[in-house]
Amino acid sequence: MDYAQRFAHECAACHGADGRGAPNLAPSLAGQHGFYAITQLFLFKNGRRNSDVMTAMAKDFSNDDLRGFSDVIDKLPVQATQPTDAAPDEVRMALGKSLASNHQCLSCHGGDLAGSQQVPRLAGQYEDYLKRVLSEFRSGKRMGYTTAMNEALATLKPEDLDNLAYYLARHAGVK
Repeated sequence: MDYAQRFAHECAACHGADGRGAPNLAPSLAGQHGFYAITQLFLFKNGRRNSDVMTAMAKDFSNDDLRGFSDVIDKLPVQATQPTDAAPDEVRMALGKSLASNHQCLSCHGGDLAGSQQVPRLAGQYEDYLKRVLSEFRSGKRMGYTTAMNEALATLKPEDLDNLAYYLARHAGVK
């Protein structure tokens, strides 16, 4: 079985066949970079990233498995996760944009928030997932490669995180 087939068999239950995931279940992998994916799989494999499901899935992965799955993820096309039937709240979008600009999001994740290499795509990710992850970085429950995320979010209030997640999830760079 090749890795695309294994992805469909082992990963699609949570992340979907197209990698879009599902709100409140799993983040979208669509549009994530292969280098970011292999790094995250390695962290799950070694118990350095917290997810009971993903740690259990990845614990027996070989290096070839890590590369194979990350290659599949790297090829998943970007897809928006938010409904497009309603116009975004312009006030919340402006607040989120300001927060992204003032708290260094664009420095690492890029002006289009598409990430690169080991930096994840934020644009178009599920809002609920973003809220949870931003909150975990803010509290120190989750760590990145460095403390940059924790430091950038340390002074934000919960409503700031909500507006930032709202903006990131609806970023115009994702169609």
